[in-house]
Amino acid sequence: MPTSHYDYAIVGAGAAGLNLVLTLAGDPYFEKKQILILEPDAKVANDRTWCYWEKGKGQYDEITTKIWPKAKFIYSKDEIDLEMSGYQYKMIQSANFYHHAKKVIETKGNVTWVNDKVNTIEESGSECTIVTETATYMAKFVFDSRISHEFHNNNDKYLRLLQHFKGWVIRTEKDCFDESAFTMMDFRLKWPQSTSFMYILPLSKREALLEFTFFSPELVKESDYEEYIKKYIEDILNLDDYSITSEEKGIIPMSNFPFHHANTERVTKIGTAGGWVKPSSGYSFKNAINYSKQIVSNLKNGDRPDHKLFKKRFRKYDALFIDVLWHNNELGEEIFSDMYRKNNANRIFSFLDEETTFFQEVKIMNSFRKWPFTKALLRSFTY
Repeated sequence: MPTSHYDYAIVGAGAAGLNLVLTLAGDPYFEKKQILILEPDAKVANDRTWCYWEKGKGQYDEITTKIWPKAKFIYSKDEIDLEMSGYQYKMIQSANFYHHAKKVIETKGNVTWVNDKVNTIEESGSECTIVTETATYMAKFVFDSRISHEFHNNNDKYLRLLQHFKGWVIRTEKDCFDESAFTMMDFRLKWPQSTSFMYILPLSKREALLEFTFFSPELVKESDYEEYIKKYIEDILNLDDYSITSEEKGIIPMSNFPFHHANTERVTKIGTAGGWVKPSSGYSFKNAINYSKQIVSNLKNGDRPDHKLFKKRFRKYDALFIDVLWHNNELGEEIFSDMYRKNNANRIFSFLDEETTFFQEVKIMNSFRKWPFTKALLRSFTY
């Protein structure tokens, strides 16, 4: 029977929660700290795919499904081979990540995993009370991946795009794919007046994940994604002999909503609920790695867990980008083609990782046509 008092409680065993527990469990400083994971799901299914870029060897290389040293960007006028400058693009399937995390957790006597749903979290003094469907727990600090009600109740105050997609893993009867390069975006086939594109992850010469993806305010019918994937396979890949081996779909919020405002001294929102999804790109796994390291450093130094998690100027850049695509969703191909034509991938990835200098950021900003972003900046003063 698990104890009811913990030093740290993590609500939700997704990418954010498991990265955080692995970072805590991997640091000798926390060996005597009691850590609780509360997650209603068994976390065994391969329910999603995470991708991220990094240089050199990474902590999860042994469980990656595929690593690409090359990348392409394709738009209606040209195809660009992106200069990766040492970056690699890495893919992890969730089932492998869940298995890896559980395997590590099983070796740690101070980490307890409980399959249960959290109903409420109340902060009082030096502890938090966590009420689940079957029990009550106490913790000094809570890291909560549940999205706050305020996000869903402020539809008029904040802008929100959705990154929504459906993907097929297809297998062909002949060699078709360059397995050394993934395609970041292919705009040759897109939904009218929208930011939509095909994202391609070749797993081998005869197998690839193709996702038709939108950055848009509204969803479409599931059959619409399928129609465009099929059309891309037939008209652009010129394939008629293939099989679908698996499917995946998802909806990721891209918003200027201030998720971090829900943080307190002892309760920190993590993952999507904490604003860990990069608003301008929808990427989150790399942030989960980096933010977990920052939280652990903060705890060791006696700072608030969310101390220095976010850089304000990058949140401003993200908000402007969202504003432009919200008001002019048809400009997506032009915006991204400007960015990838005028900057190498090294600069873009560093920028998205929020590791660039202000001077480098000015260079990237100068890549874009000015008027849409100037109007977005003027509108931002009214938010």
